[in-house]
Amino acid sequence: MYCMKGLPGREDWNNNLPVNPQYMLTKTDWWFQHERGCDKAPPPDGDYLELPAGGAFTVEIATNRAFTTFGHNPNFAGYFGGHQEPIRSGEGCVVDPNLHTFDQTSAPGTVFAISYQNSIDKVTPENLVVFTVSYHTPWQRLTSYSVPKDLPPCPAGGCTCAWGWIPMGCGQPNMYMQGHKCIVTGSTSTRKLAVAKPPVYCEDDQSKCVKGAKQMIFYQQLDGNNVHNPPKMPTYNARMGFSNGAQNDIFE
Repeated sequence: MYCMKGLPGREDWNNNLPVNPQYMLTKTDWWFQHERGCDKAPPPDGDYLELPAGGAFTVEIATNRAFTTFGHNPNFAGYFGGHQEPIRSGEGCVVDPNLHTFDQTSAPGTVFAISYQNSIDKVTPENLVVFTVSYHTPWQRLTSYSVPKDLPPCPAGGCTCAWGWIPMGCGQPNMYMQGHKCIVTGSTSTRKLAVAKPPVYCEDDQSKCVKGAKQMIFYQQLDGNNVHNPPKMPTYNARMGFSNGAQNDIFE
């Protein structure tokens, strides 16, 4: 994970740099969290997020490194990745941990996308393909994602992955894009990913939904947006044409 320990040259046990949202930034700045230096803070060599083809992987979603097993307490077992007794706003939104939702049912969904580029500098919206979606997240700390069985092995040096989330509401209409080094395990597939296309709002008409490989949602930024003026927040679920689970239609 990029920026896991904080910026290069330090060990920040209270790190929340990768967690802060992105809103009204230039593409140069929001792309892989450049504005906070995270794109220049890769994980150690050989440290990969493993994606088992046809299986599932589990990550920890939290408001701070301290609320994960990567903090001072490697045995941390909290249900939430933050305050264990959620604090709500007057409107009923969960604001600590800041999940931008009323409850798990209304949590819209999060994704992981993959690029078969071993250098983050070569990743583009077109070669960064959403390969898994988990509806009704983020909510609890431990969150699992399914992997397409035909996802091919990564090149030497691994792939580049990104985690994404667009909140449904309950606060600023921002976005999240956070980087990982990743590898696909247990695969002998030779299939290739198709070029990713921008997703389209289609809640009112399923025939408008984009089929096949889709880009992450880039929204509410100064430039580089791939979704413009949707009638509702463009979330990672059926509203934008994303099915739940492994995205098995992303291949050529």
